[in-house]
Amino acid sequence: MIFPQWLDPYDAEPFMLFSTSHLWAIGLTAVLIILMFLFRNGLRSLSPNIRRIIRMTIACFMFGCEGVLQFWYVYGGVWSLQTSLPLELCSLSLLLSALLLLNRSRWLHSALLFAGIAGALMAIVTPNLGYGYAHFRFIQFFVAHASIILALLYMTWVERMRPSWKSVLGSMLFVNMAALVVYGMDVLLDANYMFLRHKPDTPSVLDMLGPYPLYILGEEVLAIVIFSLLYLLLFAIPERLNTRVKRGKSSAL
Repeated sequence: MIFPQWLDPYDAEPFMLFSTSHLWAIGLTAVLIILMFLFRNGLRSLSPNIRRIIRMTIACFMFGCEGVLQFWYVYGGVWSLQTSLPLELCSLSLLLSALLLLNRSRWLHSALLFAGIAGALMAIVTPNLGYGYAHFRFIQFFVAHASIILALLYMTWVERMRPSWKSVLGSMLFVNMAALVVYGMDVLLDANYMFLRHKPDTPSVLDMLGPYPLYILGEEVLAIVIFSLLYLLLFAIPERLNTRVKRGKSSAL
């Protein structure tokens, strides 16, 4: 079978870490996050019906991201139980974040918020990816991971599902419960989803955390640190500053 080059699973430009296209992907993700923050009040002021349509549209788009990936695996003849199931942390976060947009579950928001954002950010910065721009897999990878971050921030900034320190705990519980289930599937399928049996072949944050299985313990510590920093930088500190500004205005009046 002859594939167009941008769909060919075998003949494609290899991905280069921090190449121009990679830096563009990182930069565009950052811009979208900033725009989401800047326009949060405008989005929040929309009617409930319009916000529901926005959530449903984003959710369908996210489900579609996974759907077209699975179709590409089959189309390219590379689908397998060992590598193609949506059992990576970001695949789970993608599907569950789409579900969150539909059901607005506070438990699901707490479980996903920091695990989804941190996992997607690390994947964007150090992708386990074999295809360079403008291959389908390159585009799908970065679009899907950016969607996770934007969906979770939308539910927080626009839909006002406020996080707390309990959300850090909820995300830690989600990651560990997911890891237990996925590890069982890894053993059953002789696979390596979530890199629970060995490190990825491409450079990643795991390279700094020691050999197997020590890097898994390192991931636990790193996750707690990153989740806590995300809570402080994205939510706790901005809310405290906002409260001080409001008090200052009230005092001035």
